[in-house]
Parts: sequence; structure tokens; C-alpha cells
Amino acid sequence: MITTIIFDLGGVLIDWNPEYLYRKVFKDESEMKHFLEKVCTPEWNEEQDAGRTLAEATDFLLKEYPEHEENIRLYYNRWQEMLAGAIEGTVEIFEKLKKTKRFKIYALTNWSAETFPIALEKYQFLSWFDGVVVSGTEKKRKPFPEFYQILLDRYQVKAEETIFIDDNLRNVDAAKQVGLDAIHFRTPEQLNEELLNRGIDLE
Repeated sequence: MITTIIFDLGGVLIDWNPEYLYRKVFKDESEMKHFLEKVCTPEWNEEQDAGRTLAEATDFLLKEYPEHEENIRLYYNRWQEMLAGAIEGTVEIFEKLKKTKRFKIYALTNWSAETFPIALEKYQFLSWFDGVVVSGTEKKRKPFPEFYQILLDRYQVKAEETIFIDDNLRNVDAAKQVGLDAIHFRTPEQLNEELLNRGIDLE
């Protein structure tokens, strides 16, 4: 029996993408892609998710790529412009799950401890969770099993009674390795269908 649902946040409930900011900065799409693939990379960003400070992260890149100083500094100076808003269809699913009162609902997110308060202020639904585990605070992140274990231990969650939802297949596969039933999120409609297949009818 499913008693617990764990949501990822970025890409599932919140539409976050650095391209939303840098499309305003670069006139050429290929230049923007190159900058985000070679300078402010996803791998670099994940170190902030794992606890590195924004100042340390910025300094690291400035030493490596001084010619890109202006655009590197924009990453956190205008970080909020990377947030396009809530993914409304998923928020509706979250709200329906909450209203059933059948489940404990948690968030397990790779997110910098310094930028997460901005999201907390911006998205009221983040207060609906029974608990939120933020990688930047814990200094551990997905897909490492010990990060999932923090949530399971802290809230006494049984993995075999839990569904985990994430848009990153790497994180989904890692969740399965720690015993969670995991859904690879693509759209709210697909998520609704996957929940229905597991006997959770929200209509």
C-alpha cells in the first residue's frame, strides 16, 4: 500500500531553466548554448546543490573564464529570472493528493541552500509539504543514495510504501536502487496516468 509520495521540485513542480535568463543576454542561440555547456555548466551548478557557496562557485569560474566575467556574475545576480513559474498541472495533482489525506507528501530537491529561500517566498505550495529535504543544506545530493536515505530516516518513511517523482532519469534510477517505486516525470498528464496505474485515482 502506498502511504508516501516524494516530489522533486525543479522540472516537476517548478519550471526552472538557466536558458530563460540567458536568452535575454545572448542574441545568438548557439552562443548561449555554448556558454551553458562549457562555462556555467550543469555539473558546476550541481556543486552548489551539494553545498558549495554561490561566492565560491562564482570565483571558481572567474578564475577559469575571466573573459566571461559579466555573464558568469549574471547567473546568481539575476538567478530569479531562471524561474518561469509553477508547473500548474503538477501543482493541481499535488493539491488533489493532499486533499485525499491518504498520503504523507515530501520534497527531495537538488537546490542551493542560498537560492531555495527565494523559491519558498515565491511559491506558496512549497508550504504544503510534510517535510522538505534540500541538498544544499544537507551537503549531499541526488543521485547519491545517502541523500535519499536522509529523507527516509528523518521522516521514518518506508521505501516499499513510497512513490518518488523526478524529471531526471538518473535520479529515478537511483531511487529504485534504494527501494523506492519511482516515476520519470515528463508531463502532468503522464504523471496522472502513472499514478492511476498504481491505483491512485484523483478524479
